[in-house]
Amino acid sequence: MVSRTASCSCGQLRIDVQGEPLGVGVCHCLACQRRTGSVFAALAAFAAPYEVSGTATEYVRVGDQGARFKFRFCPVCGTNLFHTEEGYEGSSVAVAVGAFADPSFPPPEDSVYDCRRHSWVQLPPGIRTYDKDPT
Repeated sequence: MVSRTASCSCGQLRIDVQGEPLGVGVCHCLACQRRTGSVFAALAAFAAPYEVSGTATEYVRVGDQGARFKFRFCPVCGTNLFHTEEGYEGSSVAVAVGAFADPSFPPPEDSVYDCRRHSWVQLPPGIRTYDKDPT
């Protein structure tokens, strides 16, 4: 089984995941743009179990559909490393793709909040796009 480790910029916070991603996607919503400091967030979902080492600071944000998402970031370097949906922490985790530092990581399959995508951002061929969150 494939195992992957994602870490923050300073290496203090890490998350180890097992297996292939359940899905890889990008989100163009304004909250993700502000959270990442980029024009979109690139995330990969993994099934539990996962193992976290180091200390994380948490921030909870309520999504458009009312779900509560708990974001974990490094209190030293500020990297936003992963998040879970409250009530589902035991089943899956979403990890920032860039934190794997692996250029061969699988490409995104879905793009959400395409209505907020910057016009100059080009998506991979065949990616499914959603104007907002499809859930």
